[in-house]
Amino acid sequence: MNHSSSSHLSSSSHPLARYGWDEGWEAAFAPHAARGLVPGRVVRVDRGLCDVATPDGTVRADTEFVVPRDPVKVVCTGDWAAVDPEGGEPRYVRTLLPRRTAFVRSTSSKRSEGQILAANVDHAIVAVSLAADLDLARVERFLALAWESGAQPVVVLTKTDLVPDAVGLSYLVQDVETAAPGACVLAVSARTGEGLDVLAAVVAGGTSVLLGQSGAGKSTLANALLGEDVMDVQATRDVDGKGRHTTTTRNLLVLPGGGVLIDTPGLRGVGLWDAGAGVGQVFSEIEELAATCRFHDCAHGSEPGCAVLAAVESGALPERRLVSYRKLLRENERIVAKTDARLRAEIRREWKRRGAEGRAAMEAKRGRQR
Repeated sequence: MNHSSSSHLSSSSHPLARYGWDEGWEAAFAPHAARGLVPGRVVRVDRGLCDVATPDGTVRADTEFVVPRDPVKVVCTGDWAAVDPEGGEPRYVRTLLPRRTAFVRSTSSKRSEGQILAANVDHAIVAVSLAADLDLARVERFLALAWESGAQPVVVLTKTDLVPDAVGLSYLVQDVETAAPGACVLAVSARTGEGLDVLAAVVAGGTSVLLGQSGAGKSTLANALLGEDVMDVQATRDVDGKGRHTTTTRNLLVLPGGGVLIDTPGLRGVGLWDAGAGVGQVFSEIEELAATCRFHDCAHGSEPGCAVLAAVESGALPERRLVSYRKLLRENERIVAKTDARLRAEIRREWKRRGAEGRAAMEAKRGRQR
């Protein structure tokens, strides 16, 4: 047996294999293994403490040693971590392995900071309830963040049993497919089981994060995939899709059919966070048209020879798509500008602090010389 196949065997038979451990993580962890640390995957974070799945079971660990200034780099559900071995009390997360993907949104605070929702995710599942009117602009917003994260987006239309006829459902699916180029769109019903087998097959390959508004049916979907009622669900009114969910933390759950699922609380708002590439991916047909405009810096407003406006006029491009594209681009530009300003201010403060320390050291030195 050659070396590569033996290492593959060791990673696939590893106790953490069901959590997504593979040869890549094994290689990344090697320097920490040499220091006697234990690998683990963060399954839940709670006020400075976290639950970490290790080869010896789930342990409670303190995150005190991973407190970066950047809130996007804090310990998050889905992270792979190097943890103290047994014996110490408390046990500490010493460091995180570099993330492959990260799902980040902007916080609603005035400080223009990002908030990480899930790490090392392969599929970003955007749950959209068909119990309420379809909001395609919101779907596009979720998808921009999903593409930006590096994960493959999947739009899951839930509660299909509430749509009275098959023709109406097919139109809804088509509308979403138009708003989600490159993403897989599935229609499912946790109540009847329709479409769940296809979704289960998608999520079996890796780590999936479940996203969506409160009342989108995320916890019901999670329970259907898990085959048991793990997540608490409160009844949601079918009339308008409203209702309050009891999911308040992000939990990483191992699925019986393979793969792991990160369930997130209902998100009232998803602000973009430096998601320029993600926006471009969601509106790929507009970006392709823009490449053929007469002017390379065309704003698609009233310029002559604008291929995007020509497509809107001919009906090839829905005007709603262009309006949504402009809105998300503007929002993203604002966030990037605010973030750059915050970083510049932090750098200035750091230089001032270093300058003050330098001056104090010089004065102390002069005092000694005198």
